Amino acid sequence: MALHDVEKQMAQLRQQIEKYNYEYYVLDKPSISDAEYDELMRRLIELEEQYPQYKTPDSPSQRVGGAPLESFAKVTHRVPMLSLSNAFNEGDLRDFDRRVRQEVGDVRYVCELKIDGLAVSLRYENGYFVQGATRGDGTTGEDITENVKTIRSLPLRLREQVTIEVRGEVYMPRQSFEKLNEQRKRNGEELFANPRNAAAGSLRQLDPKIVASRQLDIFVYGVVHAEELGFNSHSEALRYLDELGFKTNCARQVCETIDDVLSYIERWHAEREKLPYDIDGIVIKVDSFAQQKQLGATAKSPRWAIAYKFPAEEVVTQLVHIELSVGRTGVVTPTAILQPVRVAGTIVQRASLHNADYIREKDIRLGDYVVIKKAGDIIPEVVRSLPERRTGQEKPFDMPTRCPACASELVRLDDEVALRCVNPQCPAQIREGLIHFVSRQAMNIDGLGEKVITQLFEHGLVRSVADLYKLTKEQLVALERMGEKSATNLLHAIEASKQNSLERLLFGLGIRHVGAKAAKTLAEHFETIDRLQQATKEELTSIHEIGDKMADSIVTYFSKEEVKQLLDSLRSHGVNMVYKGAKRSADVNPAFAGKTFVLTGTLQSMSRAEAKEKIEALGGKVTGSVSKKTDVVVAGEDAGSKLEKANQLGITVWDEARFLQEIQQ
Repeated sequence: MALHDVEKQMAQLRQQIEKYNYEYYVLDKPSISDAEYDELMRRLIELEEQYPQYKTPDSPSQRVGGAPLESFAKVTHRVPMLSLSNAFNEGDLRDFDRRVRQEVGDVRYVCELKIDGLAVSLRYENGYFVQGATRGDGTTGEDITENVKTIRSLPLRLREQVTIEVRGEVYMPRQSFEKLNEQRKRNGEELFANPRNAAAGSLRQLDPKIVASRQLDIFVYGVVHAEELGFNSHSEALRYLDELGFKTNCARQVCETIDDVLSYIERWHAEREKLPYDIDGIVIKVDSFAQQKQLGATAKSPRWAIAYKFPAEEVVTQLVHIELSVGRTGVVTPTAILQPVRVAGTIVQRASLHNADYIREKDIRLGDYVVIKKAGDIIPEVVRSLPERRTGQEKPFDMPTRCPACASELVRLDDEVALRCVNPQCPAQIREGLIHFVSRQAMNIDGLGEKVITQLFEHGLVRSVADLYKLTKEQLVALERMGEKSATNLLHAIEASKQNSLERLLFGLGIRHVGAKAAKTLAEHFETIDRLQQATKEELTSIHEIGDKMADSIVTYFSKEEVKQLLDSLRSHGVNMVYKGAKRSADVNPAFAGKTFVLTGTLQSMSRAEAKEKIEALGGKVTGSVSKKTDVVVAGEDAGSKLEKANQLGITVWDEARFLQEIQQ
């Protein structure tokens, strides 16, 4: 056979197999038998082995899994993968609808099933699949390209030569989950608790062949920057995804009112068990991209979407014991130890009891039968006790007066319900602080999980976060289940963390009241840790988002001698203490700070979205309608009713020239 004919035959085989893949895995309508399909695949692989020069990256043979990986590379998302705010009842949804309509007026929503899986980002260049990444912390994920290729419903080549980034949810169908657990049971392996955990464990396998055997699936639910491709709405973008050959969820529905949304939720809450995959709620999105832009986003979630979580399943079990743990801030938290029971798909043996006041108010006793549920289908908690089932053997629980980790006296600070250990040398607090320092939103050190930190701490190898940067390979390989390769990878990860931007270090230090968002604000404003150390309370509170309580905590923290020594030690080990991110276009401007703006008409120098970004960067807020609470209306050309209303209410109006003058101050 001539080489030209071989190349042509291989191309035809690839085209045929992908057609049958689409029929089977997306349409669920196969047109050939499994035996016929297997014969086509066998012939393609045989030709690829004979003529490797004609093997292509989009070949269906790639789905069987390539060579094992040594580790997952990091991927920085071009557009952050934000999480969604949650709604738990009709009132939450109506509040969401009211906020949206106050901002943008008439609106319609797209409702979609909330698939219980793992969010991923997928990039295509000129129609070819080039990269898949996990969500990670929303900003940085892991490169799982080879694993995603094994999902047969995912096209490796699109029907158009388009460069595009899409977002989707990888999940394990119930049938695949049951088959996997049956196999693990035969092999004497630990069973997966639910399909979501099984999907997560599968996607993080370093051997793509194992992933291929797990039969994962995917629904694609969004296009990044879809408006730049000419689409005006989310529903239009979803139809385009169908045209490109992606598998989208056909149960989606456009809803004109919040009552339509509630009807959709009621329907799928009743029918969820009939689906071949797990869902844990409904996602509601504003359909119009223009309105999405107007609504914007917080640091954590978009304001134009919300996830309705189905009511948590409640079950009864017995409380055997109450265990106390000490967190990194010294708070002592009681946890219920339970007779194992299945809740929302997983076996639960521990559940939150919140604090001593909660135990007392709910009259929860040792030995009680209690009702438990998973808050948001995630965190198990004790809801109430069942006094009618008591036998007389149950005992009231008294919180101790001393720390269970260091025996220091516990205190209750003003306006707090929690008991707290205030001993800075408390071993439990030090250990928890180390775990926090290496966590994903902080220094994000791969391989340094809770178990490894505990080993390092118990062996006396680390007592402060600076000790992490003194670790040697010899020390690590001496730990249980730590081989040379793992030790080398861990040391590389620790070394790489030295280059993190300042906000990660600030968050990792665990300064009280300073969360990830505040750490970013502080790093962006002061740029170096030295400047932040010297900041006064007045300087701190002058920053938008930093209040008195946080400012006091920051000043107190940096005044401690042990903190100065810690920072000196970290600096000596080469840990970066400078902000590396993008600076805001300007500092907070008094003409904008804390004020509410409304944009109307057309601006010649910038788009409305750009104007909104500039106002927010300078400390202002932009809303969609004029009211007595509006401070300034920025009026471009062809301004209409909003300008009239502003004049009627006596609100300050800036034309475009005045607006440009103010933002340049």
